[in-house]
Amino acid sequence: MEAKVFDRVEKKYLITAADKKAFLKLIKENMRKDGYFRSEVLNLYFDTDNYDLIIQSIDQPPFKEKLRARSYGGYDRVFLEIKTKMRGCDYNVGYKRRVMVTHKDFEDFVAGKASMTELSQKVVETKNDLQIAREVDYLMKQFDLKPKILVMYDRESYKGDDGLRITFDENLKYRTKKLSLAKGKRDKIYFKDKRNIIMEVKAHGVLPLWLVKAMSENKVFPQQFSKVGKIYEKIRKEEDV
Repeated sequence: MEAKVFDRVEKKYLITAADKKAFLKLIKENMRKDGYFRSEVLNLYFDTDNYDLIIQSIDQPPFKEKLRARSYGGYDRVFLEIKTKMRGCDYNVGYKRRVMVTHKDFEDFVAGKASMTELSQKVVETKNDLQIAREVDYLMKQFDLKPKILVMYDRESYKGDDGLRITFDENLKYRTKKLSLAKGKRDKIYFKDKRNIIMEVKAHGVLPLWLVKAMSENKVFPQQFSKVGKIYEKIRKEEDV
Protein backbone atom coordinates (compact mmCIF):
# COMPACT_ATOMS: atom_id res chain seq x y z
CA MET A 1 0.00 0.00 0.00
CA GLU A 2 1.31 3.44 -0.94
CA ALA A 3 1.91 5.89 1.92
CA LYS A 4 -0.63 8.68 1.66
CA VAL A 5 -0.20 10.85 4.77
CA PHE A 6 3.16 12.40 5.72
CA ASP A 7 4.29 14.81 8.43
CA ARG A 8 7.89 15.88 8.84
CA VAL A 9 10.34 18.75 9.17
CA GLU A 10 11.62 19.85 5.77
CA LYS A 11 14.67 21.91 4.85
CA LYS A 12 15.99 22.81 1.38
CA TYR A 13 19.51 23.69 0.25
CA LEU A 14 20.79 25.00 -3.09
CA ILE A 15 24.07 23.23 -3.84
CA THR A 16 26.61 22.69 -6.61
CA ALA A 17 27.71 19.42 -8.21
CA ALA A 18 30.86 19.55 -6.03
CA ASP A 19 28.72 19.92 -2.90
CA LYS A 20 26.63 16.92 -3.96
CA LYS A 21 29.73 14.80 -4.44
CA ALA A 22 30.90 15.60 -0.91
CA PHE A 23 27.51 14.81 0.61
CA LEU A 24 27.12 11.58 -1.35
CA LYS A 25 30.30 10.16 0.16
CA LEU A 26 28.79 10.48 3.64
CA ILE A 27 25.27 9.55 2.57
CA LYS A 28 26.45 6.24 1.13
CA GLU A 29 28.16 5.48 4.45
CA ASN A 30 25.12 6.30 6.58
CA MET A 31 22.03 5.83 4.39
CA ARG A 32 20.72 3.57 1.63
CA LYS A 33 19.07 4.05 -1.73
CA ASP A 34 15.31 4.52 -1.65
CA GLY A 35 13.06 1.96 -3.31
CA TYR A 36 12.53 4.48 -6.12
CA PHE A 37 16.14 5.61 -6.20
CA ARG A 38 15.97 7.53 -9.47
CA SER A 39 12.77 8.96 -10.88
CA GLU A 40 11.42 11.64 -13.14
CA VAL A 41 8.96 13.72 -11.12
CA LEU A 42 6.17 15.77 -12.72
CA ASN A 43 4.13 18.12 -10.54
CA LEU A 44 1.08 19.91 -11.92
CA TYR A 45 0.03 22.77 -9.63
CA PHE A 46 -3.55 23.97 -9.38
CA ASP A 47 -4.32 27.60 -8.66
CA THR A 48 -6.74 30.43 -9.32
CA ASP A 49 -6.52 32.58 -12.44
CA ASN A 50 -4.69 35.15 -10.31
CA TYR A 51 -2.27 32.59 -8.80
CA ASP A 52 -3.56 33.36 -5.30
CA LEU A 53 -2.21 30.17 -3.67
CA ILE A 54 1.29 30.59 -5.08
CA ILE A 55 1.42 34.29 -4.16
CA GLN A 56 0.30 33.47 -0.63
CA SER A 57 3.02 30.83 -0.39
CA ILE A 58 5.69 33.30 -1.54
CA ASP A 59 4.64 35.67 1.26
CA GLN A 60 5.69 33.00 3.78
CA PRO A 61 2.59 32.97 6.03
CA PRO A 62 2.63 30.84 9.21
CA PHE A 63 0.26 28.43 7.45
CA LYS A 64 -0.06 27.72 3.73
CA GLU A 65 -1.74 25.13 1.56
CA LYS A 66 -1.45 24.04 -2.06
CA LEU A 67 -2.96 21.43 -4.35
CA ARG A 68 -0.92 19.54 -6.92
CA ALA A 69 -0.97 16.39 -9.00
CA ARG A 70 2.23 14.33 -8.92
CA SER A 71 3.24 11.69 -11.42
CA TYR A 72 6.38 9.63 -11.88
CA GLY A 73 7.75 8.82 -15.33
CA GLY A 74 6.70 5.34 -16.47
CA TYR A 75 4.23 4.81 -13.59
CA ASP A 76 0.50 4.80 -14.38
CA ARG A 77 -0.61 6.54 -11.23
CA VAL A 78 -1.30 10.17 -10.39
CA PHE A 79 -1.33 11.37 -6.79
CA LEU A 80 -3.58 14.32 -5.99
CA GLU A 81 -1.81 15.91 -3.05
CA ILE A 82 -2.91 18.51 -0.53
CA LYS A 83 0.27 20.02 0.90
CA THR A 84 0.15 22.16 4.01
CA LYS A 85 3.10 23.75 5.76
CA MET A 86 3.44 25.34 9.18
CA ARG A 87 6.37 27.71 9.65
CA GLY A 88 8.12 28.53 12.90
CA CYS A 89 11.19 30.60 13.76
CA ASP A 90 13.68 27.93 12.63
CA TYR A 91 11.65 25.11 11.12
CA ASN A 92 9.10 24.14 8.50
CA VAL A 93 6.77 21.28 9.27
CA GLY A 94 5.06 19.85 6.22
CA TYR A 95 1.94 17.73 6.04
CA LYS A 96 0.98 15.93 2.87
CA ARG A 97 -2.23 14.01 2.23
CA ARG A 98 -2.81 12.34 -1.11
CA VAL A 99 -5.19 10.16 -3.05
CA MET A 100 -4.29 8.02 -6.05
CA VAL A 101 -5.93 7.61 -9.48
CA THR A 102 -4.88 6.43 -12.96
CA HIS A 103 -3.70 8.87 -15.63
CA LYS A 104 -6.93 8.35 -17.58
CA ASP A 105 -9.08 9.08 -14.54
CA PHE A 106 -6.98 12.15 -13.76
CA GLU A 107 -7.63 13.48 -17.26
CA ASP A 108 -11.37 12.97 -16.68
CA PHE A 109 -11.07 14.84 -13.38
CA VAL A 110 -9.34 17.83 -14.97
CA ALA A 111 -11.89 17.85 -17.79
CA GLY A 112 -14.72 18.00 -15.21
CA LYS A 113 -16.16 14.65 -16.25
CA ALA A 114 -16.00 13.19 -12.73
CA SER A 115 -15.18 14.26 -9.19
CA MET A 116 -12.15 13.00 -7.32
CA THR A 117 -14.51 11.42 -4.79
CA GLU A 118 -16.06 9.33 -7.55
CA LEU A 119 -12.78 8.40 -9.21
CA SER A 120 -10.89 7.52 -6.02
CA GLN A 121 -13.42 4.79 -5.21
CA LYS A 122 -11.92 2.70 -8.01
CA VAL A 123 -8.65 2.34 -6.13
CA VAL A 124 -9.74 3.14 -2.57
CA GLU A 125 -7.66 1.39 0.10
CA THR A 126 -8.82 3.08 3.31
CA LYS A 127 -11.65 5.30 4.50
CA ASN A 128 -9.09 8.07 4.76
CA ASP A 129 -8.69 7.99 0.96
CA LEU A 130 -12.29 9.07 0.47
CA GLN A 131 -11.92 11.88 3.00
CA ILE A 132 -8.85 13.23 1.19
CA ALA A 133 -10.68 12.96 -2.15
CA ARG A 134 -13.56 15.00 -0.71
CA GLU A 135 -11.07 17.65 0.45
CA VAL A 136 -9.61 17.82 -3.07
CA ASP A 137 -13.08 18.36 -4.53
CA TYR A 138 -13.84 21.00 -1.92
CA LEU A 139 -10.64 22.97 -2.69
CA MET A 140 -11.26 22.79 -6.43
CA LYS A 141 -14.79 24.13 -6.06
CA GLN A 142 -14.21 26.60 -3.23
CA PHE A 143 -11.33 28.42 -4.97
CA ASP A 144 -12.19 27.59 -8.61
CA LEU A 145 -8.79 25.97 -9.11
CA LYS A 146 -7.33 25.04 -12.50
CA PRO A 147 -4.05 23.51 -13.71
CA LYS A 148 -1.60 26.43 -13.97
CA ILE A 149 2.07 25.38 -13.86
CA LEU A 150 3.78 22.06 -14.62
CA VAL A 151 7.11 21.52 -12.82
CA MET A 152 9.49 18.69 -13.75
CA TYR A 153 12.84 17.44 -12.44
CA ASP A 154 15.02 14.35 -12.01
CA ARG A 155 15.19 13.05 -8.44
CA GLU A 156 17.71 10.90 -6.59
CA SER A 157 16.49 9.58 -3.21
CA TYR A 158 18.14 8.16 -0.11
CA LYS A 159 16.62 7.03 3.19
CA GLY A 160 18.07 6.50 6.63
CA ASP A 161 16.98 5.65 10.15
CA ASP A 162 14.21 7.41 12.08
CA GLY A 163 12.47 8.64 8.94
CA LEU A 164 15.45 10.59 7.59
CA ARG A 165 15.22 11.17 3.83
CA ILE A 166 17.50 13.13 1.52
CA THR A 167 16.71 13.90 -2.11
CA PHE A 168 18.63 15.64 -4.88
CA ASP A 169 16.53 17.35 -7.57
CA GLU A 170 18.24 18.32 -10.82
CA ASN A 171 17.30 19.56 -14.32
CA LEU A 172 14.44 21.70 -13.03
CA LYS A 173 12.06 22.60 -15.88
CA TYR A 174 8.59 24.05 -16.22
CA ARG A 175 5.70 24.68 -18.58
CA THR A 176 2.62 26.91 -18.49
CA LYS A 177 0.88 25.65 -21.63
CA LYS A 178 -0.26 22.18 -22.77
CA LEU A 179 -0.35 21.07 -19.14
CA SER A 180 -0.56 17.31 -19.54
CA LEU A 181 1.56 15.12 -17.26
CA ALA A 182 4.10 14.39 -19.98
CA LYS A 183 7.33 15.77 -21.37
CA GLY A 184 7.05 18.62 -23.83
CA LYS A 185 9.32 20.06 -26.48
CA ARG A 186 8.92 23.56 -25.07
CA ASP A 187 9.78 22.82 -21.45
CA LYS A 188 11.85 25.69 -20.06
CA ILE A 189 14.96 25.28 -17.93
CA TYR A 190 14.93 27.16 -14.62
CA PHE A 191 18.55 27.19 -13.42
CA LYS A 192 21.36 28.95 -15.27
CA ASP A 193 24.04 29.02 -12.58
CA LYS A 194 26.27 26.59 -10.71
CA ARG A 195 24.01 26.17 -7.69
CA ASN A 196 21.55 24.18 -9.72
CA ILE A 197 20.81 21.22 -7.46
CA ILE A 198 18.11 21.28 -4.80
CA MET A 199 18.96 19.09 -1.82
CA GLU A 200 15.98 18.48 0.42
CA VAL A 201 16.27 16.96 3.88
CA LYS A 202 13.18 15.54 5.56
CA ALA A 203 13.16 14.21 9.10
CA HIS A 204 10.80 13.49 11.96
CA GLY A 205 13.23 14.87 14.52
CA VAL A 206 16.72 16.39 14.80
CA LEU A 207 19.24 15.84 12.01
CA PRO A 208 22.09 13.37 12.64
CA LEU A 209 25.43 14.80 13.72
CA TRP A 210 27.31 13.57 10.62
CA LEU A 211 24.92 15.50 8.38
CA VAL A 212 25.01 18.70 10.43
CA LYS A 213 28.82 18.56 10.47
CA ALA A 214 28.97 18.07 6.68
CA MET A 215 26.69 21.06 6.10
CA SER A 216 28.86 23.24 8.33
CA GLU A 217 32.11 22.15 6.67
CA ASN A 218 30.71 22.76 3.17
CA LYS A 219 29.08 26.06 4.19
CA VAL A 220 25.67 24.84 3.03
CA PHE A 221 22.76 26.58 4.70
CA PRO A 222 18.98 26.09 4.46
CA GLN A 223 17.01 28.38 2.17
CA GLN A 224 13.40 29.16 1.48
CA PHE A 225 12.97 27.65 -1.97
CA SER A 226 9.58 26.72 -3.35
CA LYS A 227 10.06 25.32 -6.86
CA VAL A 228 6.70 26.53 -8.12
CA GLY A 229 7.07 29.84 -6.26
CA LYS A 230 10.46 30.59 -7.82
CA ILE A 231 9.20 29.58 -11.25
CA TYR A 232 6.17 31.85 -10.86
CA GLU A 233 8.46 34.78 -9.97
CA LYS A 234 10.61 34.08 -13.04
CA ILE A 235 7.53 33.95 -15.29
CA ARG A 236 6.34 37.30 -13.95
CA LYS A 237 9.76 38.92 -14.48
CA GLU A 238 9.85 37.67 -18.07
CA GLU A 239 6.37 39.11 -18.69
CA ASP A 240 7.48 42.50 -17.35
CA VAL A 241 10.49 42.74 -19.65
